Amino acid sequence: MSEGKKAGPFERIVTVTVDGDAVEAAKAQAARRLSQGMKIKGFRSGTAPRQVIEAAVGPDVLRREAIDGALPDIAVAALAEAGLEPAAPPRIEEMRDRDDSGVDVDIRVTLWPELKKTPKYRGRRIEVTSPRVDDGDIAEHIDRMRDQFAELKDVSREAFDGDYVLLDVKTSDGDEQVSAGSTNDLLYEVGSGGFLDGLDEALRGKAAGHIAGFDTVLPASMGEHGGSAVSVRVLVKQVKAKQLPDLTDEWVGDVSEYTTIEQLREALGEELSRSRLAAARGEFEQKLLETLRAETAVEIPDDLVAAEMDSVLRRFANRLAGGKVTLAHYLELTGQDEDSFVADVRSQAILNLETRVFLEAVAREEELEVGDDDVAEMVTILASAAEMSVEAYRKALGEGGQEKALAGDILRRKAVARLLEVATAIDADGKEIEFPAADAVSGPEVGGSDEEPEPAEDGA
Repeated sequence: MSEGKKAGPFERIVTVTVDGDAVEAAKAQAARRLSQGMKIKGFRSGTAPRQVIEAAVGPDVLRREAIDGALPDIAVAALAEAGLEPAAPPRIEEMRDRDDSGVDVDIRVTLWPELKKTPKYRGRRIEVTSPRVDDGDIAEHIDRMRDQFAELKDVSREAFDGDYVLLDVKTSDGDEQVSAGSTNDLLYEVGSGGFLDGLDEALRGKAAGHIAGFDTVLPASMGEHGGSAVSVRVLVKQVKAKQLPDLTDEWVGDVSEYTTIEQLREALGEELSRSRLAAARGEFEQKLLETLRAETAVEIPDDLVAAEMDSVLRRFANRLAGGKVTLAHYLELTGQDEDSFVADVRSQAILNLETRVFLEAVAREEELEVGDDDVAEMVTILASAAEMSVEAYRKALGEGGQEKALAGDILRRKAVARLLEVATAIDADGKEIEFPAADAVSGPEVGGSDEEPEPAEDGA
């Protein structure tokens, strides 16, 4: 085997030799493999001698089969001897015949990239949305709770956004009335932007008894008439305004677990603070990683990108399958074409790999390690989430060859935690933000909370 020559920053071309003796020895096994799928008169499946199989398929076919069978073990042993650990499946670049009937095979080996230098991360200051909660935030949250219990009362004034109106709606195409869009006694919230385009504009400032008219195009969802241009006539029959309940201790006791306004305000303040601290911490982590990754210069080999794309696609396909959605249907629903989807997958794969390379460099620099206790703790957590016993989960990990991958995940999470320790989150005024321990940030919700979008794959 050759020592290997560089084919890129993290790629090597290694020449592996399968000599004539190895090829000859492998022919017997190749003949047995071929005979399994052949019907040869006078012999049971798999029992025909090598000479008979060679005569049936030809010497060149048997030789190729022998080389294909012998090469993987020889290549694995040769790469291990050279201390090369492929990060993606090695691939054959070229194969040349030898005088002894063997072959020399050039194999491209992709190695895992390593950063020579990490960007400065200690002392980084990252601006995030302030998690501070003031009296106005609490009052706004309470008003949203009151709005959920509001009653509709008839009013003798014009309708404006937030009011509800009782309507009769008639749509027509010229002199012909159209059933789509026509309805009686429709209770509609002014300003909601629903039902028909142009309806909100026609209703604003109109009182009960007023008739409004406008032209519009019916939504595509309205059956055979969807997309048709129609004229609309609307009769406002009633105007109703929301009447919020009075904020009293009695009302608080009726709609919550608390008995006084002050108890509710205190609980909401604590819950909003937890929620915003959790959101700010997530924003801090995301922005810190994005900032440092942008300053990380590393060339990701194409074979590694291709392997990660396969992994991203497999995970995505599994999620779609869980919702009984095909990829073709997903593309149709999202309006994407196949080329743009593949480009997005490639971008995500590169992002995942760049993040992983960076975090592993931080782990080396910080001398972070993963011990048996770390793995055992994570296996316990994952087994519980999967509703499996720890023993069964660990066995499944072993059978799938995933122990090393799990240890890598733990190591990278440790690297993220260290980055958050040595960097600082600040608000728009430059004031430092202190975060509690990660497991103390979340808590029970009171009356709902801000929602975070689903995170993208980040390779961490």
